[in-house]
Amino acid sequence: MNYNVLDNDHIGRLLVKLAIPAFTGMFVATLYNVVDTIFIGQYVGSLGIAGLSIVFPLQMLSMGLGQMTGMGGASLVSRLIGAGNKNRAEKALGNAIIVNIILSLVILVAGLAYTDGWLRIMGASETVLPYARDYMSIILVGLVFQTLDMAMNALLRAEGNARVPMVAMVIGAVSNIILDAVFIIPLQMGIKGAAIATVIAQVFSVIYTMFYYFSGNSFLKIKLRNLKLDFGTIKEIFTIGVASFGRTIGGSLSMVFVNRMLASYGGDYAVSTFGVVNRIMMFAIMPGIVIGQGLQPILGFNYGAQRYDRALKVIKLALIAATISSVIVFAVLYIVPGPVIRIFTGDNELIGQASYAARRIFIGISLIGAMMVGSTVFQAIGKATQSFVTSIARGVLFLFPLVFTLPRFWGTDGVWISFPIADALSLILTLSLFIPQVKKMSELNKHSREISEPQVQT
Repeated sequence: MNYNVLDNDHIGRLLVKLAIPAFTGMFVATLYNVVDTIFIGQYVGSLGIAGLSIVFPLQMLSMGLGQMTGMGGASLVSRLIGAGNKNRAEKALGNAIIVNIILSLVILVAGLAYTDGWLRIMGASETVLPYARDYMSIILVGLVFQTLDMAMNALLRAEGNARVPMVAMVIGAVSNIILDAVFIIPLQMGIKGAAIATVIAQVFSVIYTMFYYFSGNSFLKIKLRNLKLDFGTIKEIFTIGVASFGRTIGGSLSMVFVNRMLASYGGDYAVSTFGVVNRIMMFAIMPGIVIGQGLQPILGFNYGAQRYDRALKVIKLALIAATISSVIVFAVLYIVPGPVIRIFTGDNELIGQASYAARRIFIGISLIGAMMVGSTVFQAIGKATQSFVTSIARGVLFLFPLVFTLPRFWGTDGVWISFPIADALSLILTLSLFIPQVKKMSELNKHSREISEPQVQT
C-alpha cells in the first residue's frame, strides 16, 4: 500500500481502515492461546489449563520482545516516512527484524537450558510441572517465529498496510485451530499437540508476511545491507520500543506473581481459574489495543510531518472509540460471564469459581481503552519516558504491590480485586501525563496556523 494514504485520506475513515483489520487480525491471533486453552480444557482437564497458565508469562515475554522491536521500529518508520526519509525508514525496518531474531535466540537458549527451574519460579507445583514442561519446551523451539510474527505485523502497519498483517494472523489462527483438532483429538497428543500446532501456525504466518515483502508489493523493502546492525538506529528503536516491552514484561512478571499467590492461597484450582479468566481478559483489552494500533501510524506520520491538526483529531477519535468499546465489553463480561467461561471448560466447579473471579477482575475493564490509547500516543510521537511509565504502570507500579499485599488480608479475593484498583490508578497516572502533552500539541498547532496564515497588510 502506498504510504500517501496516511497523508491524504480522511482521518476517521483512515482510523477505521487501519483499526478494523488490526482488530480482525488480533482477534484471530489471540485464538492461538485461547484455542489451546479450549482444547486442553475439554480434552485434558483443569491441570492442563493450569500448565498453560504457568507457561503464559513466557509467552508474554516473547510477545513483549516482538512488540519492542515491532512497535519501536514502527514508531520510527512511520515518523521517517512522514518526514520523507525512505532510506532511513528501510534501515529501521531491517534492524528491527535482525535484532528481533537475535534476542529470540538468546531467550530460546536460556529457556531450554533451565526449563524446570524457570517453571518452578513461575509457580508450577509438582502436579502441574509435567504439563507445563511439555508445553513450554515446544513453544520455546518456535519462539523466533512468534516474536517475528508480531514484529512484522507492526512494521507493516507503520507504512499504512493493515490488510497483510490481518491476513497473516488469520492464516496462523485458522491453521492453529485445524492442527489443534488433529493433534489433540484423533492423535491424542494432549498438551504437546497444542504446542506443536501453535508453532506450525506461527511459521505459516511469518512465511506469508515475508513473501509479501519479497514480492515487491510493499512500499518499504527488506534489503541485505539494512540487516547490518546500526547501533544508532537500534538505540532509537529500543528507546521507544522498550515501553511495549516494559508493558508486556511487567504483565508477565505480574502473572508469575499472581500464579504464585493463587497457588499459595487457593491451590492448583485457583491457578486454573485464573488461566480461564486471563484468556477472556485477552479479548477484553483488545479494543483499546487495536484502536491504538490504528492510531499509531496515523499519529506518527502526521506528527512527523508537523500536521498537528490531524494529529489532534485522530487522538480525539481514538479516545472516543476506545472508551465506548471498553464500556460495551465491561457490560457483557460483568453481567453474563458464565456462557463465555463455558467455552473453555465443562467443569461446573471451575465455571463457578471463574465467574466469581471475573465479576471482580472486570470491574475496571471499562477504563482500559483510554489507558491504552494514552500510552500509544506517547509511543507514536517518540516520547520515550512517558511511554515507558504509562506502559509499565498497570503491571509493575500498581498490580504487583497490590497482589503482594491484599491477599494477606482477603486471600484469593485480594488477588481478584487488585486488578480493578490497578486499572483505576493506571488511568489516573496516564491522564496526568497525557493532558499536558495534548495541550502542548494544541499550542504547536495554533502556532503553525499563525505562521501559515497570510499577513494582513496595514
